[in-house]
Amino acid sequence: MTFDLPHPEFREALAAEPVIAVVRAPSIPDAPALCAALAAGGITYTELTFSTPNVVPHLRAAVAAGHRVGAGTVLTAEQAKDAIDAGVSFLVTPGLRPEVAEAAHDAGIPVVLGALTPTEVATALDLGTAAVKIFPAKAFGPGYFKDLRGPYPGLPLVASGGVNAGNAADFLAQGALAVCAGTDVVPPDVVAAGDWDEISRRAAAFLAALRTSA
Repeated sequence: MTFDLPHPEFREALAAEPVIAVVRAPSIPDAPALCAALAAGGITYTELTFSTPNVVPHLRAAVAAGHRVGAGTVLTAEQAKDAIDAGVSFLVTPGLRPEVAEAAHDAGIPVVLGALTPTEVATALDLGTAAVKIFPAKAFGPGYFKDLRGPYPGLPLVASGGVNAGNAADFLAQGALAVCAGTDVVPPDVVAAGDWDEISRRAAAFLAALRTSA
């Protein structure tokens, strides 16, 4: 069984660099510097979330600096359009958000819709998701990804929620296309403090753990 999902180029690029840094912080002092610090550690996909106050200017600044940036925790069409206007490369939702999917399709950019159950996965496919974010991934663990690939062989799944350096390789080994790195790589207090050297160190350590476990 194959799935005719939009934006194969997005999935191909993500498969080559299968880690997205998901930033949830009370403040971001310098979004381009944050993205540069992550890239210096080897993580080139950054997701800035709408749970961060006043995130749209940060998205715009990071995009303008040439970084590969997506908007996360997108819940409404208005948020989606604001992020798209800022120039993001992709949108991510925590759950099924048809209006966000529609805004992404209208703009011609990938959307990664959140789901957990097999029924929600099917709905995400119906809504034209480019990949399915399984959230929270820690709820059922890496083995759940292998289970989902039974009825959905080859379906691109992204593990988010509770993923860390100790288990990320297991999610990939069980069939995840990519993983989302949260507080393991971008702790809110470290981001807010602008400690970019520590962010680079954490990014490099996360990737090193992936390679060691592969």
